[in-house]
Amino acid sequence: MALKLDYVSRETLINLKRNVLLTTASMVTVAVSLSMVGVAFLLRYGVDNATQRWKNGIEFEVFMNPNASPEQKARIDRELTQNPDIEKVRFVGRVEQYKLFRDYFHDQPSYLENVRPDDLPESYRVAPRVKDAAVIRSMADRVQKEPGVKQVEFAGDQVDRALRTSRGMQLAMFVIAIVLFLASALLIFNTIRMAIFARRREIEVMKLVGATNWFIRVPFMFEGLVQGVVGALGAFATIYFLQGPLTHWIKDTFQQFDGFIVHPGEVAAVGFIVVLVGSAIGAASAGVAVTRFLDV
Repeated sequence: MALKLDYVSRETLINLKRNVLLTTASMVTVAVSLSMVGVAFLLRYGVDNATQRWKNGIEFEVFMNPNASPEQKARIDRELTQNPDIEKVRFVGRVEQYKLFRDYFHDQPSYLENVRPDDLPESYRVAPRVKDAAVIRSMADRVQKEPGVKQVEFAGDQVDRALRTSRGMQLAMFVIAIVLFLASALLIFNTIRMAIFARRREIEVMKLVGATNWFIRVPFMFEGLVQGVVGALGAFATIYFLQGPLTHWIKDTFQQFDGFIVHPGEVAAVGFIVVLVGSAIGAASAGVAVTRFLDV
């Protein structure tokens, strides 16, 4: 017997309706577990973005006064580039600072309306050649005293605290998500088992009239797939709508996450991962149930 789309969809819908409460519980559990996974990924992206300026060995950043003279800027540039203990210096102009500012405060229009590129300071991001924290701190303190310098920000402790906090939060979320994954897989497994049991007479008749193995199995497998996909879509919707409030909460609660931001493309990437994992959970659980309980 050849499989037809209308047959598969009709039989799948019948199975889903037959166990509404158990099916709903499966979908909700999948959604909650995948939401935890999604939040963990968003946290990773946000922390990476918040610490982006400290990548590639950058240990401190020298912010110039907006009204610093060309001579003062040239002196700082010369002192940094000619220092044998400094491996790399990167100049960040007002245009780039303004772009970063817009990224950080994209969800606060009042900030964006009142700030222009000329209001932001230029800076130098410095990657020392030495790895001794005391020597790096000494260099930063020396530059801080130069005319035209507004502030020197030192990476060290700030980045370490952010990464430690991020790893702890992600680990906790993944542990909870794994437990919920197992629960959702068992729920889907049990839903398929009950659907097979409820339709055992129909299955026997189908076998007698010559139905193939896949003709009987596919609707049950699609049932599990649908549960996984619907749960994953629910998780994606949750992540999408909570991304803004979550970002504000993290910024307000954890000072080390200043600059925490998640870009729309990263939210979409997390959504793709969530849907993919949800589909895999549903299909795998249904496949195991069909193999175990459907003797065809």
